[in-house]
Amino acid sequence: MQATPSRAALPRRSWLERLGVISLGRDELVRRYGRPHSRFLSLMGARVHYLDEGIGTAEGPPIVLLHGFGASLDTWDGVAAGLAREHRVIRVDLPPFGITGPLRAASGDIATMDLPSYRAFIDAFVAALGIDRAIFIGNSLGGLIAWDYALRHRAGVDRLVLVDAAGFRMRLPRHIALFTQPLVRATVAHCMPDAFIVDAIRSVYGNPRLPDTATLRRYADFFHGEGTREAVVKMVPTLDFAKLDVESLARLDVPTLVLWGGKDRWIPLAHANEFVRRIRGAHSVVYPELGHIPMEEAPERVLADLQAFLERTSGAALRVAG
Repeated sequence: MQATPSRAALPRRSWLERLGVISLGRDELVRRYGRPHSRFLSLMGARVHYLDEGIGTAEGPPIVLLHGFGASLDTWDGVAAGLAREHRVIRVDLPPFGITGPLRAASGDIATMDLPSYRAFIDAFVAALGIDRAIFIGNSLGGLIAWDYALRHRAGVDRLVLVDAAGFRMRLPRHIALFTQPLVRATVAHCMPDAFIVDAIRSVYGNPRLPDTATLRRYADFFHGEGTREAVVKMVPTLDFAKLDVESLARLDVPTLVLWGGKDRWIPLAHANEFVRRIRGAHSVVYPELGHIPMEEAPERVLADLQAFLERTSGAALRVAG
């Protein structure tokens, strides 16, 4: 497996960049954060960045990892290598984040990433990779995309893991809700200081002092990517969880694991109980001192729980149980 590129080689940032007055081009983001084994796929007006790692087996389905709002495929670094020892592991920079950036219409206009757009994107991405059936693991927004995909493509989902997943009615986290304010919406494309992004990232950790300089720099660079802030401004007003059909979760009979940080400040722990209550046979693991992205904060613990779940619910185990 290739290691994450060293952040020591990253260029020093100008004050204009730290203030978010200038944006980073996609080629520059590739230079800074691309991997030797990065792959790209032209899809829906974007050059989609993804990784396809691991050994895989003829019998076992691949794992698809989906990150959350403002994150990137890098958030799975701590668990991907361990999973790839036994599985084919695919992770993607969801638009408008990471190296991928926003989807664009034929006119060049930035697409609005509402739920229908994400449905179209994930369907097209899975089809382009020729995946008939997969294990979906999603965090936050990625968790919403994962369980929604499972409802729409039951035969295409082997197992499901929801990590602090979105879906139930809730107030937007304050860092996201700011994008609904007229003044912020009018100015964020022209100026967005690193201090705002750093505060947002610290808020998703159970221990706000834990994220290191390299992690904070990565999040800031991606948020300053060309077109990303403009896309977020268009996206946030569409995040209406009250309109989601969570009652349909009762129809899911996919083996499901729910992982949650007990100190999640973005999505309440009570939502973990709602997923377990509604999805038949689902069970949960709660990490009392972790936050909204436990796989980034304590990857070794999350990896152990993922491996245990995948082993316990393997095809052979399901045939015995069924």
